[in-house]
Order: sequence, then C-alpha cells, then structure tokens
Amino acid sequence: MFLTFEGIEGTGKSTQIALLKEHLEARGLRVLVTMEPGGSRIGAELRRVLLSLENRDITPQAELFLYLADRAQHVAQVVRPALLAGMVVLSDRFADSTVAYQAYGRGMDPEELHRLNTLAVGGLWPDLTILLDISPEEGLARAVDRNRREGKTVAEGRFEAESLAFHARVRQGYRTWAVRFPERMRVVPATGTPEDIARDVIALVDALAAAKDRHA
Repeated sequence: MFLTFEGIEGTGKSTQIALLKEHLEARGLRVLVTMEPGGSRIGAELRRVLLSLENRDITPQAELFLYLADRAQHVAQVVRPALLAGMVVLSDRFADSTVAYQAYGRGMDPEELHRLNTLAVGGLWPDLTILLDISPEEGLARAVDRNRREGKTVAEGRFEAESLAFHARVRQGYRTWAVRFPERMRVVPATGTPEDIARDVIALVDALAAAKDRHA
C-alpha cells in the first residue's frame, strides 16, 4: 500500500504517520516512512533550497520545477522500489501538495500542474491520501511554534512566513481536490487529540487493507 498524508502547515502529519506506522508494524507489516521534499538523497539537497527562509526570492516557476524534480527522484529511487519489495509506504506529502500550494496558493493552473505531476510520478498514485484538515489560523500557529522549538525558523520556515490568506487558499485547494478525487482522498478533521485523529486514520487504512485482501 502507498499512503500519503496532506494538509496545510501544522496539521500534525508527522505525528499521525508515526502512530499509523506503529499500528501497521504491530500487524506484522514492513513500513517505510518518507517525505517530500527530501525523501531521496538528491531530494535532501532540494529540500534545503525549497524550505529555507533565505530563498524567499525563488520564483513560482522555479519552485514548481524543483518540487517536480524532487518527486520524480523520490518515486524512482525510494517509493517504487519499496512498494515492489512488499513494503507499506507512508509519505509526508506527495503530488497533491504541488496542486494545493503552487496552483491554489500561487495562482497557477491546477489542471496543468496535475498533468506535470502525472509525468513526475510515472503513473504511480497513492492508494489512499489522508487530508488532515484544520483552520489556517490554528495550523499556522502550531507550525510557527514547532519551528521555533526545533530551531528551524530559518532553515525550514519559508512557507510558515507566507500570509494567512495564502494558507487559506492552500486549504481550499486541498478541499477542492478532495472533492475532485473522492475515490482516493479522505478528509480527516485534525482538531482533536492525536489519539482521536489516529483512530479515524487507522479506520480508513484498515478498511482499505481489508478491501485489498478481499480482491487479492
């Protein structure tokens, strides 16, 4: 299974991935946790460029193609090999982030970006995408506090420095895309406790696994 987690800043994606990993491993499954940007060796270099607050002058077009390059490398070197090896892959962000951030956030054409994403992923789409949904005000406050505690305000704070209006557009983009692809994307409110949210996430993943077993 290939499972991805999406959402604006501060939705708790990494926490939910860790809890899901624990659940899946308890069932005897082998799990790979990865992320975008930065899931591959080359991607780690691109992540430093893309997220650094020092690079606020990057153009939207350059930003887009760096994300697509990261994704192409990530799929080829990390995601696809792990899936072929029989592992469950959990990715913190994937192609939907580009549509939400660069199309709805930056004002690019979402359909064109979807076509570019299709090229970058080589036809590999997630079995399930969990969209953790929260208000921009709460999510941004969480993210800024997290970066401050972890000392990443400069190194990984470029998107946290964007306006509240930008994050509102990104959130709306995610929600629009979830309506566009209901067979793959599921919206999970991210306002409860981590344990409550995890129960919702695990229920969706277990249902998917059961459906796959029935059709195996």
